[in-house]
Amino acid sequence: MIRTAETYHVSVLLNESVDGLAIQPDGVYVDVTFGGGGHSREILRRLGDGGRLFGFDQDADAEQNIVNDDRFTFVRSNFRYISNWMRYYGVEQIDGLIADLGVSSHHFDDETRGFSFRFDAPLDMRMNKRAGVTAADVLNDYSEEQLADIFYIYGELKNARRIAAAVVKSRSRQRIETTGQLLDLTNGLFAPMTEKKEVTKLFQALRIEVNHEMEALKEMLADACRLLRSGGRLSIITYHSLEDRIVKNMMRSGNAEGKVEQDFFGRAKTPLHIINNKVITPSDEELQANPRSRSAKLRIAEKTEQ
Repeated sequence: MIRTAETYHVSVLLNESVDGLAIQPDGVYVDVTFGGGGHSREILRRLGDGGRLFGFDQDADAEQNIVNDDRFTFVRSNFRYISNWMRYYGVEQIDGLIADLGVSSHHFDDETRGFSFRFDAPLDMRMNKRAGVTAADVLNDYSEEQLADIFYIYGELKNARRIAAAVVKSRSRQRIETTGQLLDLTNGLFAPMTEKKEVTKLFQALRIEVNHEMEALKEMLADACRLLRSGGRLSIITYHSLEDRIVKNMMRSGNAEGKVEQDFFGRAKTPLHIINNKVITPSDEELQANPRSRSAKLRIAEKTEQ
């Protein structure tokens, strides 16, 4: 199948998330999850001739969707390095940043990457195929205790210790290399009624560990707060509770832990003002067209005067 920007990934909450940026025609914006380029194209449509947009993506496949526009700059990098790259391009402040933290349809549909249990594929799961450990490395090289922690913290799996023990037992006989092998060793560990949901959580946990997603998200958000000029906006789409908690804490308190500092008079000190106290979710029409958007939540915040 020939991959186009449209088949690579269907943009979630497209208009709602870009509306949340309150685009200034001559502003500087960053799309830290470029992917298929859907959000970037909509931002460019609203920018004037003097505006600039930077698109980040660490996956080489995303380069197929680069936008041919003089106002656009593609950065092939993890978004955790946004501060370094903005300095490289001479940008001191930005007017807005958008992030769609969901895994793209392209990754789930690529039979060779190991993101989905629909295919028997090598357990890779790296967003950046050039570096880092694979999911197979994690399963075969981590201790049983480390695996249990990953499954429990990142997958929120209640039987994390049983799963970790099963992995260690299986790898003692043969190295675990494929999604099929991983599925086989989990037989009997999940109730039939919830098996698909639990296996999804297991794959999620491995993907998060392989790509250091939580650490990267915290670093990116902290740098984004520093880069935003007064009145600048963050528009962030999350999909699971772990990343949503980090985004919510950052917007409420200015840090990923959610610790609200107070001034001498007991007033909360936070660099951001939340625009939508109630999260924005996809419409019924969008859910019908793109079922994968069902868990999406959009949060928007604005940089306050410092």
